[in-house]
Amino acid sequence: MKVDERLFHGETATLRQRAVQILGAAVAAADPGRAVHRTVHRHGEQLRVDGATYALSEIRRVLVIGAGKASARMAVALEEILDERIAEGLVTTKRGYLESLRHITLAEAGHPLPDAAGEAGARRIADLAAQATREDLVFVLISGGGSALLPVPASGIILEEKIATTDLLLRSGATITEMNMVRKHLSAVKGGQLARMAAPARVVTLVLSDVLGNPLDAIASGPTVPDPTTFEEALDVVDRFKLRAEVPASVRRHLEEGAAGRVPETPKPGDPAFKTTQTVIVGDIQMAAAAAVERAEALGYRTQLCGTTVEGEAREVGARFGAMVRDARPDRGPIGVCLVMGGETTVIVRGSGRGGRNQELALGAAPVIAGLPQTLIVAFGTDGTDGPTEAAGAVVDGTTLDRASVRGLDHTAALANNDAYRFFDALDDLIISGPTNTNVNDLWVGLVGPAHTTRPLSSERSP
Repeated sequence: MKVDERLFHGETATLRQRAVQILGAAVAAADPGRAVHRTVHRHGEQLRVDGATYALSEIRRVLVIGAGKASARMAVALEEILDERIAEGLVTTKRGYLESLRHITLAEAGHPLPDAAGEAGARRIADLAAQATREDLVFVLISGGGSALLPVPASGIILEEKIATTDLLLRSGATITEMNMVRKHLSAVKGGQLARMAAPARVVTLVLSDVLGNPLDAIASGPTVPDPTTFEEALDVVDRFKLRAEVPASVRRHLEEGAAGRVPETPKPGDPAFKTTQTVIVGDIQMAAAAAVERAEALGYRTQLCGTTVEGEAREVGARFGAMVRDARPDRGPIGVCLVMGGETTVIVRGSGRGGRNQELALGAAPVIAGLPQTLIVAFGTDGTDGPTEAAGAVVDGTTLDRASVRGLDHTAALANNDAYRFFDALDDLIISGPTNTNVNDLWVGLVGPAHTTRPLSSERSP
């Protein structure tokens, strides 16, 4: 993983290089192509997927559909395994997350807010699913971002109205699970409805999870799995954030009609649509975090994994993680300490600035470690983007607030205006990695003191 070289500066330059190595190992472990190859194996005409066997000689066509930030890399791996046996396919990914494909069409669309290109791609995906027959095998490739990249609004709702609703939920601080509960009840394909379209074809869904705890119905809003949530629960989410009067009238009407039983529910557990489906989690945050810990230990740090299911408001989680790093300072010897934590925070938008949850988390940690020597915290989105910015996250160390003061920057004002991006941009403390083509939540790494190692350092991930 390469990052902008401007990141490596100041008295923590060495720590910054080590942090990038640790994050690079995490990204490599979450590589979607490797994840697919670990799960899908072909031996002649026999195809094995996580213990299940499919006889390719009995399959008329193999179709591949899907959506998400990692879907392109997943599609490459599936082409490497199945090659000419893939008859047709279409996957949609976030703009810039591109790969070269031979048998599968790759479409680009908007994220985190859906757009017209995403809707056009999603409708073509739905058409492919509907064309599948009992003799076909349909692979569905799902990863983080899939919900925004697979937008087919329910009848009576137009895309702009669904976008407006998604934006309101984002700004209100709703979790991804809460947002997806609403989005799949405003969709014609999510919440198991894509599987219903493809039935009775055999459907194999490969999932790279970006949702804590890996609830299948919440990842990309669960297009091929049973939906245990209801219209009533979706309406409760809207009410919890006091948005019923703010969402478009068509959205409010659709949710209210569904809650009253006048709109058909999404397919539930036991629905015949799922009789010929298989769903496999091929990768998640735990794999990435374990690889980060392994690399930190190899670099000579006493390392602790502090959890991979952390939620909460970004600035508050940042303050808590900052306190953990501060309190973990080594009390003897030359061996440094590394703390690794993962999860997905939320940001309640109060101002008009720019940023993302990892940048805001880092800014929340800055005052807690202010003045501490050889102390560093990195907050990183494993997909290579953080909010509506080109940054993947940010770095703070014991000198951050002093350097900011010299430049006339006020971290408190930046937090109040949700303006972490401009704050860190002025300090050359943004992590700019570009798309990683994977997405397994966020990772936060805290480093304290020197590592007990003579290993050479590099800004790139080692093989």
